[in-house]
Amino acid sequence: MLTSDFDYDLPEELIAQSPAPVRDECKMLVLHKETGEVEHKIFKDIIDYLNPGDLLVANETRVIPARLIGQKRGTGGLCEILLLRPMIENKVNSKVARWEALVRPGKRLKPGSGAVIEFFDVDRNIAIEAQVVDWAKDPENAQKGERVVELSTHLASLDDALHEVGKVPLPPYIHDYAGDSEMYQTVYSKHEGSAAAPTAGLHFTPELIEKCKAKGIGWATVDLEVGLDTFRIVDEENAEDHAMHTETYSVPDETVAAIKETKANGGRVFAVGTTSVRSLESCFLRTNSIEPCSRAATSLYLMPGSTFNVVDAMITNFHVPKSTLMMLVSAFSSREKIMHAYEEAKKEHYRFLSFGDAMLIV
Repeated sequence: MLTSDFDYDLPEELIAQSPAPVRDECKMLVLHKETGEVEHKIFKDIIDYLNPGDLLVANETRVIPARLIGQKRGTGGLCEILLLRPMIENKVNSKVARWEALVRPGKRLKPGSGAVIEFFDVDRNIAIEAQVVDWAKDPENAQKGERVVELSTHLASLDDALHEVGKVPLPPYIHDYAGDSEMYQTVYSKHEGSAAAPTAGLHFTPELIEKCKAKGIGWATVDLEVGLDTFRIVDEENAEDHAMHTETYSVPDETVAAIKETKANGGRVFAVGTTSVRSLESCFLRTNSIEPCSRAATSLYLMPGSTFNVVDAMITNFHVPKSTLMMLVSAFSSREKIMHAYEEAKKEHYRFLSFGDAMLIV
């Protein structure tokens, strides 16, 4: 299976640079996965495709203010750190912690250099100091600019300091967005821990969620900490040679109970986003049954030929060419049907990627 099989031409002008003014009034392409039939709707029409007894499962993770822009002590040179994954040994609410991170300029910020990067609050007080202490554990990630950084603060906790000076990171294909960063968070987000948003959920409003519940549609959540690898294309010529990144996820008791009840009563499970899909299917594969799990690790790589044991329908966005997400949605329907749907979306001037329009695969 070639990575190029999941490539397509994406005109720059179709990459959304800002969110829809009203979350649930963006476009929604409906793909019927068995027949390939395509419909063009508005996202709030999704309620028409949900029946009483169906269940929506969403990823309630929240994006941390992981982008830090500061200065190198002594020279004043501009430096940037993008926090990716906290190290396991970190303590909750600690004033010192280590993270795997992307650093720039990578050539000047190497382990052993002794460089200290300072991050200032609005009053020019130092809120965080950082040093590069090691290479990323994965040699391939180290080549891509990833390092282990140690952060420290004089504030009450590093969490307080990050909220003082950090910014919510946006994908690299979104340029100069100056709007409300809260538009890159879902309205139901709770637990901070992600470097990127579960973007399929950005289209939901509190009002739409309540309308769904009033119709007898269930609402449940998982928590998967989304990593930056979400945005990376697959480099290998053979797609099966790609090593999937590892993410941490949780599926709580109440969500498992809701899924089992839905299935027993003949309802369908609608996963809100690919991260919800990976959480639910990873959870099933642990024990060959859907059972609760807390902070489990997954590197599940779904591609054509994969089996879906929990998810019956999927809400998603339009994804980066040659990405693992293109392979996942192709596995859920078929490569040919997905590529046809993407071409139809391009003809209708849908907005692509994180701030873009939605797709329902049902």
